[in-house]
Amino acid sequence: MGTTPGIYLDLQFPDPPPGRPYVYCNMVSSLDGKVVVDGTERGLGSSADRGAMRELRLHADAVINGAGTLRASGASPRLPDDLAALRLAAGRTRYPLAVVVSASADLPLDQPFFRDGSFHAAVFVREDAPAERLGRLRATGRRVVALPAEGFVGAVLAALRGDFGVRHLLCEGGPRLNRALLDAGALDELFLTLTPKIVGGEGLTAVHGGGPYPRAALPRFGLVSVRPWPETGECFLRYRYERRDG
Repeated sequence: MGTTPGIYLDLQFPDPPPGRPYVYCNMVSSLDGKVVVDGTERGLGSSADRGAMRELRLHADAVINGAGTLRASGASPRLPDDLAALRLAAGRTRYPLAVVVSASADLPLDQPFFRDGSFHAAVFVREDAPAERLGRLRATGRRVVALPAEGFVGAVLAALRGDFGVRHLLCEGGPRLNRALLDAGALDELFLTLTPKIVGGEGLTAVHGGGPYPRAALPRFGLVSVRPWPETGECFLRYRYERRDG
């Protein structure tokens, strides 16, 4: 996996709020706010961005992805040996728990996520998903947790904290999951790599999916840190949620 750049090795996070993990999200974006090229994030960020992503995993008890991200890019919490060694030295698991969320339980079961025995994983689905899909998911051997449709995202977070002991949760997308977390009042920080590229196009995916927020209720984040990376022209930004305007 290569050497990481050391951008996020020494992070400190607040304690989690009651009943859920502290959630931080990591995304890479073009200068015009796009997070995919030809359907995935590949080609946007540099090796420094990929290294920073792995450094953010160092601090997580679990890494969560939406179903769309699993389909397009896969999902894995794996780390290079040096970062894994840091986790082990601190008395933690070698890798964070890998988590995938899917309301419909319609997932590509041929993905390495379901076959890689080097890490533990759990799949959270709605309990009204088709029974045959739930059966196929459980047959993979991954732990499957079915939760009520109403308040689904909040229930996922509560289960991760209460049943899995997750205190700090890294979200690696995609935009629909990011939006669901934000709407649930549970996106505490955003780590954004701004890459010096223009994607263009109409209606392409942004960091947070869904329709626009009303002017009177725009979510606002406070800037925590800025780290320019001259070698690639990227800028590594850290924001912490403050409030909704109005």
